[in-house]
Amino acid sequence: MMRVIDCHVHLNHYEGTKYVPLEERIEMLVHTMEADNVDHSIILSSYKVNEDRPSTEQLIKATKKYDDILSIVAGFSIDGHNDDDFQHCRKWFKEGLIRGMKLYCGYEHYYPYDKRYQRVYDLCVEFGMPVMIHTGDTFSSKGKLRFSHPLNIDEVAVDNPELKIIICHLGNPWIRDCEEVIYKNKNVYADISGLVLGEFSDYFEDFMVDKVTEFLNYVGEPLYLLYGSDWPISSMESYLNLAAKLKLTQHSRELLMFRNAQALFKI
Repeated sequence: MMRVIDCHVHLNHYEGTKYVPLEERIEMLVHTMEADNVDHSIILSSYKVNEDRPSTEQLIKATKKYDDILSIVAGFSIDGHNDDDFQHCRKWFKEGLIRGMKLYCGYEHYYPYDKRYQRVYDLCVEFGMPVMIHTGDTFSSKGKLRFSHPLNIDEVAVDNPELKIIICHLGNPWIRDCEEVIYKNKNVYADISGLVLGEFSDYFEDFMVDKVTEFLNYVGEPLYLLYGSDWPISSMESYLNLAAKLKLTQHSRELLMFRNAQALFKI
């Protein structure tokens, strides 16, 4: 059976869902992975920290016993984190406790090429790890979409050629623009996470299969996509069904489902 790495999951508590402690959320994630035959998941911490959104440090400590199947990417923001937080990220990189960093453009009202993010890019280059950048629609109505358009990533990619960048959510709904950014910049990848809330309906599944197929036809080989679900917002099982319907060569399917993530995050 082919390995599966889900490069995009969260352990936040989301509005409208029953609150459970962090430890129970971790057990729910592990149980879901086992049920759906997912070998490894990468947990992204948030752009803010509160009782619903655990810090990177909390996630590192709480997932320690599962460090063979769970990895952490540190969320970082201009408004929600300070210099001490940044230095903690440097320490965690050195200790192998985080596998990358995540920016939440759109939720945070700054463009990804804002100079205040540059130290994040420099740190990721220093340790050879990727930066993940939110693009496209925002789960919160308070997000501002001009900051999350995938075309913004082009400037970051051009100015930081050694930086590996992952465009989250295919830039949805601006998937065609995401295609061009990836086609043009060979240091840019995208994950397919967060395209649906909950499960795909038959119609929307077919719609997104067509969109991803168009993406693949435009970008061509090698495949610059990573599998991710955005669990618990999206269903892992439903996402695996979507991925299974993509018409891919065996090599491309391996790149999508685990090899790209394995290489980028050094798993």
